[in-house]
Amino acid sequence: MNTAMPIGRDDFAEVRRGYYFVDKTAVIGRLLHKPAAVTLFTRPRRFGKTLLMSMLRYFLDIEGAEDHRPLFDGLAVSRDAATMQLQGTRPVLFLTLKGWKANNWAEMQEVIKDALGQIFDEREFLLDTPTLTRRERALFEAIQMGTASTIACRSALAFLLRIMFKHYGRKPVLLLDEYDVPIQTSWTHSYYQDAIGFFREFLSSALKSNDYLDFAVLTGVLRISKESIFSDLNNLYVDSMVSAEYPSAMGFTGAEVAQMTQDLGYADKLAELRDWYDGYRIDGHEIYNPWSVICYFQKKCMPGAYWVNTSGNGILREMLEHAAGDTLQTLQGAMQGRAIEALLREGFIYSEIYQNRNALYTMLLTTGYLTCAAVERTDLGQRAQLVIPNREILALFRTEVLERFQLENLPTDAQKFMLAFLHGDVATVQRGLSEYLELLASTFDTAKGKEAFYHGFVLGMTAILVPNYEVQSNRESGYGRYDIAVFPKQAGGTGIVLEFKTAASEDELMAKAQEALQQIAQRDYA
Repeated sequence: MNTAMPIGRDDFAEVRRGYYFVDKTAVIGRLLHKPAAVTLFTRPRRFGKTLLMSMLRYFLDIEGAEDHRPLFDGLAVSRDAATMQLQGTRPVLFLTLKGWKANNWAEMQEVIKDALGQIFDEREFLLDTPTLTRRERALFEAIQMGTASTIACRSALAFLLRIMFKHYGRKPVLLLDEYDVPIQTSWTHSYYQDAIGFFREFLSSALKSNDYLDFAVLTGVLRISKESIFSDLNNLYVDSMVSAEYPSAMGFTGAEVAQMTQDLGYADKLAELRDWYDGYRIDGHEIYNPWSVICYFQKKCMPGAYWVNTSGNGILREMLEHAAGDTLQTLQGAMQGRAIEALLREGFIYSEIYQNRNALYTMLLTTGYLTCAAVERTDLGQRAQLVIPNREILALFRTEVLERFQLENLPTDAQKFMLAFLHGDVATVQRGLSEYLELLASTFDTAKGKEAFYHGFVLGMTAILVPNYEVQSNRESGYGRYDIAVFPKQAGGTGIVLEFKTAASEDELMAKAQEALQQIAQRDYA
């Protein structure tokens, strides 16, 4: 048995020949015997999407079929005679859009033409097909050489499927990996409107009512709304983090991780693995983050934030930068184990992420920062209870909430600042607050509500106290609502009640402080 961990390896043949492989081949039969015209798998990054697609390609592809068959010996699919009869029987077009990234639309058009040129170049043998027309040959060569117009490239995917049908005499299968990467990139770099028109046509021309397509499987992180991409595509099945017919197709199940600990000689580490990397619930099934698990074993069972350190946390950071104060309070509550109630959006619309709280929470769910503790189907849609899945993601939230307040370079000082609160060290609190406000002077100067600014600022700072303290904001207590309260989880610890006031001048500071203390006492907050 190979025990090397497949870090960064997503080619099925390479993994089978030299690395530890968690058998996911049972999904092949289920997909092939009742395929939807288009199946879209949405899972977080580094969840095994590309390896799944590579596995499907090696199983189905008519090219190299005999060489590929031994790769499946001893695996679950090899015991399924009906499915094995389908091995190596399909023309397959497998491509990934993972590298389709650019800083602006002009650059993206060059990226598209270069990528399509390579794809067509690898299939130059298709030009030997005797039934090709002169026009088809000319268009093939133009795309291959990178001289085709952007308009022509819009239909390049559908065109290539048609040429493959002519060559093989049967409909090809399309395996399209990371379909949403260029769309996400266009949003990040502010050329979404230019890009979405191209990719809507690029995908829909290949997927919608295509007489030259057998079926298609797509993977991505997000399901872009029908209005944006899958317009009028009624034959689409989406397998997501909420509703899944194939919940264990990606990620590791509890049984699979337990078997890994046995195979690798670390049976005593199962509880630690569960604490750090389990907790994703996909249609009621518990799933581990696969990337973090294999990194954990690669590092000789040293727990750490492996998935969150692979970049790509810009989504969470951008959400926090635009989040309203009450949204930050909700996320703060999630860090303390409280569920977030959200009405999930079936399709993701980029323009709504800053205006619609449900869109924001749905995105955090889809991208792996939250998971569903429970889902209820209502007339309005799916109402979910969302929670932070595990210790690794909790650590990320703590870091990012602090960064939201521009404190990423001051974690030690931030800790001292909060400890001063707990110890009643007024001088240190006063000094620290003054120093931080100097760093945030421009933000403070433009803040519409000074008390709200202080409130949000200190609330963000309290992230460093989780999980040893419970932090609550704007809760009823006594005869009113306190601004922030910090409750120790251990008996005998110090609790804090904070009430924020601002003064128009330095002369009013003491009076405002007394007013706050009187309010705490009179309304019985503590």
